[in-house]
Amino acid sequence: MPFAIRPATDADVPNVLPMVQAVCDYHRTLEPQRYAFVADVTARYESWLRQRAADPASVLLVAEEAGAAELLGFVVGETLDEIPVFEVKRYGFIHDLWVEPSARNRSVGTRLVAETVARFASMGLTQVRGDTAWANTASRSMLAQLGFAPTTVQVLKHIGRPNP
Repeated sequence: MPFAIRPATDADVPNVLPMVQAVCDYHRTLEPQRYAFVADVTARYESWLRQRAADPASVLLVAEEAGAAELLGFVVGETLDEIPVFEVKRYGFIHDLWVEPSARNRSVGTRLVAETVARFASMGLTQVRGDTAWANTASRSMLAQLGFAPTTVQVLKHIGRPNP
């Protein structure tokens, strides 16, 4: 079935939150020390997503089934400032991407990311960055097909209990 990509509105946020929880749960299975989310992670996301939906320097998109209100996925990113030692002063950063399991292998994620890149480009940005888990080979492959290249490997050493 066809699907559409559109900007998310404040009214979409409650339907995006279960997908946010799914992102968090998935990352926790990959690396529980790195992704030790607070208990009220979706409540914290709720206000942040509402801000992203209203912010012209952010991108919050949803994919929905044509002719239905069912959300298939979402992507959220924002414009960030670089530290002043680099030539690039501002860049787009993709924080989260999720595609519902029932909608995978239909190019939903590819189209969400491609539209996000296009929106950042229309803001005059020259770079789009993001993180993806090393174990998420499907994500890394999709991003490579869209022209993203690995630039940094983030490392983690657990040295004690997390700060409260």
